[in-house]
Amino acid sequence: MTECNTGSIEFARLKGKKVVADFTGGRMTSDAGLLMLQEVERRLQLFDRVDAVVRDPRNPKWITHSQRTLIAQRIAAIAAGYEDLNDHQTLRNDPAIQLLTGNLPDETSPLASPSTLCRIENRITRKELVAMNQLFVEWYIESFDTPPKEIILDFDATNDPIHGEQEGRFFHGYYDEYCYLPLYVFAGEQMLCAYLRPSDIDGAKHAWAILALLTRRLRQVWPNVQIVFRGDSGFCRWKMLRWCDKNEVG
Repeated sequence: MTECNTGSIEFARLKGKKVVADFTGGRMTSDAGLLMLQEVERRLQLFDRVDAVVRDPRNPKWITHSQRTLIAQRIAAIAAGYEDLNDHQTLRNDPAIQLLTGNLPDETSPLASPSTLCRIENRITRKELVAMNQLFVEWYIESFDTPPKEIILDFDATNDPIHGEQEGRFFHGYYDEYCYLPLYVFAGEQMLCAYLRPSDIDGAKHAWAILALLTRRLRQVWPNVQIVFRGDSGFCRWKMLRWCDKNEVG
């Protein structure tokens, strides 16, 4: 039968100092880098702004965690590489994640359970997802002190592998695997759009509409900016090229 010893173990002294092995080191985290993310979040007001565009239908009398806390908990875990909701059964007690959500680390007050986080993810609507993507555009605009002369919008589709029986699961011949086919739009190093799509589609699907929305918003702020659309041959569609010519997009 295994016997667990939690007492300290003293080793030979080294230069007059005690060398002790102690298994009661207190609460620790392996994701202290989240504290750096906290400083970025404070500048962007990421959690507050995402919270503002998501409707919260819950009765305040019966909730333990605010919606902002739930959003912060989920984003923090994803940033640390924990994509699965079941990871939160342990992460809800992680002091670094608790701190990032704005809560003081406390063993007696864990964060939300996986089931609670699942409920908020499933009640977010398409309209709210569009509003979240608009935040990326606004952050991009806010990053400039003076209007840019030219903006190059890079469009690209890529594979997001699927390892279960998720809704919208399809096999993609080019990537040779079951996957989603999200569309990303970048301007330099900043992401302006992340659009999740199934993989049984043309890789350019809805790219035209997204380009039109981005162009309209950017020219509202910077009327004279030159916008360039850039993508591989998979985006060469005559309707899109005709639209670019008509709207003076390179």
